[in-house]
Amino acid sequence: MTLWVLGLNHQTAPVDLRERAAFAGDALPRALESLRALPQVREAALLSTCNRTELYAMADDPHSLVSWLETHAPGLSGYLYQHQEEQAVRHLFRVATGLDSMVLGEPQILGQVKDAWAVARAHGALGSGLDRLFQQTFSVAKRARTDTRVGANPVSVASTAVRLAQESFARLNESTVLLIGAGETIELAAKHLSEGRVRRLLIANRTLAHAQALASQHGGYALPLTDLDRHLAEADVVFSATAAREPIVTRAQVDQALRARKRKPMLLFDLAVPRDIEASVAELGDAYLYTVDDLERAVEDNRRGRREAADQAEAIIDLQVARYVETVQANARQAPLKRLRAFGDSTRDELLAKARQQLHNGKPADEVLEQLAHALTNRLLHPPTAALRDAALNNDLELTSAADRLFPEKPGYQHPPVTTPIARTDDADPAP
Repeated sequence: MTLWVLGLNHQTAPVDLRERAAFAGDALPRALESLRALPQVREAALLSTCNRTELYAMADDPHSLVSWLETHAPGLSGYLYQHQEEQAVRHLFRVATGLDSMVLGEPQILGQVKDAWAVARAHGALGSGLDRLFQQTFSVAKRARTDTRVGANPVSVASTAVRLAQESFARLNESTVLLIGAGETIELAAKHLSEGRVRRLLIANRTLAHAQALASQHGGYALPLTDLDRHLAEADVVFSATAAREPIVTRAQVDQALRARKRKPMLLFDLAVPRDIEASVAELGDAYLYTVDDLERAVEDNRRGRREAADQAEAIIDLQVARYVETVQANARQAPLKRLRAFGDSTRDELLAKARQQLHNGKPADEVLEQLAHALTNRLLHPPTAALRDAALNNDLELTSAADRLFPEKPGYQHPPVTTPIARTDDADPAP
């Protein structure tokens, strides 16, 4: 069996195809059961996120896997990438570390890989091969992220703004935060803020229903944009990102809010283009205004830092791939020895148990020992003898040469004369 990974992601397939290829909800367990039913597949796991769908499998060849994926989402074969063995290991290590993500180093993917492993394991789709690979993946990803901090610095404007707010307010969890808008940028800011906890989250939007939907997701309070003047003074931090053509937060509004706050400082982030907050707000003594341009400089510095960390993470992954492959190969070399030992041990235990039963039944010890020795010889030597007989018929010199090395003739050994064998018991195989 060979390790394969087949998949598509944001780099190889358009979003509509990624949507059709995704496995959501109950579809994932059913898909794993379907994969397990394929005779060419021994183990399987499915990783399905908004940006990728990947099939990891121990299988004879990739053709059955491609056909299975085509049945699930027709037309995807032209968008698939395919890796095997060492390159498949490298791919999974990179995915879990965030090096193959749309946002370099994003942390969510490691949790998604763990979920894929857990579901496959719960539904009996994992064997020792894939289970060992995923366990090592978690260890490598954790080390790469810890040693290089590849995901430490925020690389979106919204996440950078939240990080700056956290640094500016040592106790952001005791602060009131006002979000203006309900689009993607504000959604991302709300997500980061709810993860870090704030005392109170206000969400103002022109369409109240949109604000209410976002507030319900993050434990906030929704309000119409027309109530902005009434609530602006409550906010220690303001994030604004709307599609308005003109500023919706004026200098006069902020000045009035500061007076109501008794000049307690306000931190304002204008994440919109065109601007949502009048630039002259920055001239107010207790108002600290950051624009998209200010934040983009910090974002670019963070991106540069992540790229440098990614190079270091790649070096860690290269080393860990080599070590993992060597371990797997070493285990593969040991496998025949383990099977041989297991065969010998199980044969010995089985025949010894029968011999003890014969002694318990009163059979003479010499006769029991003679039959035990004869049965052990026949049972242990029958498989290699049959294989050597076939090798001789097929002129397989490699196998016969190996037998000479494994069973060299002892100097001075005299072959015993042919005698009439003792009566066979059910424990003895036919003499080879």
